[in-house]
Amino acid sequence: MSKPYVIGIAGSSGSGKTFFLKSFLNHFHQDQVTLISQDDYYIPANTKTREENRLYNFDLPTAINRASFYHDINELFSGNVVYREEYTFNNPDIKPKMLEIKPAPILIVEGLFIFYYQEVNQLLDYRIFLDADESVALERRLRRDLIERGYDHDDVMYKWINHVVPSYNEYLLPYKDSCDLVIINNTDSPKIIDDAANNICTAINNNNSNSIFI
Repeated sequence: MSKPYVIGIAGSSGSGKTFFLKSFLNHFHQDQVTLISQDDYYIPANTKTREENRLYNFDLPTAINRASFYHDINELFSGNVVYREEYTFNNPDIKPKMLEIKPAPILIVEGLFIFYYQEVNQLLDYRIFLDADESVALERRLRRDLIERGYDHDDVMYKWINHVVPSYNEYLLPYKDSCDLVIINNTDSPKIIDDAANNICTAINNNNSNSIFI
């Protein structure tokens, strides 16, 4: 199997990255694209107490099993299937699934540190950066963490101030200007995301003689 075309997608917390990924993936046939997410490589922290979990900084590069993440990307490069247990952010109400990540001509690598991890960054052919104003991003983060992940308001705010924003400024923001495309997503309009996904796929397809994009 030849090297896949690798698209790196990173964004600030609350930038709308998850919605963008769903829209982006809809532009491909299932056997054309595969996604590997840094989030599924968190070093388990489910043995911690509630207070320890609140103080633990998940927004550091050391919170990720970096070697395993890089190893599995290379496994996909080699045409091998990767099996990985879904990470559920220590939510006891969610039973983790076993993910089957199959190699494909297009590989999407997603995560906060994919540009900071130089061994991963050098594998990327196209880099996309999603961003949003801090007030907009915080509002989205609150909605997600309070409802989907079961955190309380004080926990979310503590992590935002002490972990999320400092990590964004140190490990992601410095790579913004070197990305191929920056998307500022300050509204919740699906059209903005859909249009961006359409434009990216068209642009990459025009520069790809294999025409693997729809």
